[in-house]
Amino acid sequence: MTFINEENHYLCSVTFHMMQIIKPSSFRGSRHALQAVNGLLLPGLILLLGCVFPAMGNGQISLNGEAGVVTTGYNNVGIPGNSGTRFSMKDDLKGDPIPFFRLRAKVSLTSRHHLVLLYAPLELRYHGTFDEEVLFRNVLFEAGKETEGTYKFNSYRLTYRYRLVQRPKLDFDLGLTAKIRDASIGLNAMGKSAIKTDLGFVPIIHFRLHWMWSERYSLLFEGDALASPFGRAEDVLLASQFALSEQVALYAGYRLLEGGTDGSTVYNFSMFHYITAGCVWQIRP
Repeated sequence: MTFINEENHYLCSVTFHMMQIIKPSSFRGSRHALQAVNGLLLPGLILLLGCVFPAMGNGQISLNGEAGVVTTGYNNVGIPGNSGTRFSMKDDLKGDPIPFFRLRAKVSLTSRHHLVLLYAPLELRYHGTFDEEVLFRNVLFEAGKETEGTYKFNSYRLTYRYRLVQRPKLDFDLGLTAKIRDASIGLNAMGKSAIKTDLGFVPIIHFRLHWMWSERYSLLFEGDALASPFGRAEDVLLASQFALSEQVALYAGYRLLEGGTDGSTVYNFSMFHYITAGCVWQIRP
């Protein structure tokens, strides 16, 4: 990476070794892995950006806060995937819309090269009774008993994107996202409880289309998406944006989060609908 100078060499070396410690195979379903993410990975990413900041020259830095309401479209679960009872968190149990937030920081190394760091937590709770017995993680949950379901899908992402199209009124970026998912699905009823946790690394394709159809108004279509034989994941935003000034812009729109996997250990496919609004602040124009 030729943009890192000598005085940042040691910091970047530390960051590299911290990232090497955390291997994808260690991310699955343990408390030690969760501690690794909180204790090593996130500080490592911050250090990585710290390597980049001093060498950016006139590069832009922006912060983005997003919030709104999220509701469940569907959330179908079976654990283990090959023997557990398949049920719907949304239909067999019930969950209300909940508020959410996301935080993002972007560094524009040049007009075409960009780094984006995203923190996107999501945790929902469902309540109700099952009409039939449910076998979940080899624990039998009886019909007619008040049951609580929990669903967590926190996401940490580092994205590199390159601006393929750069015109006065149209930008199109394409890149790659390194995503860490911190997920869990659980049931609790009448003294019985079971939970399945999953911490894993997923590479995803990133895209961004920004059409500035007037001096202040623009249309934004961006997201991360990938499908494979092991599953699929999509997180896509369609929003209208209004520029208050050269440094501050507001946007509002709809976000879709969807995906899942059908495996021997986990069967889960879910979709969530977001009504969202956000603010982008260029802190270093």
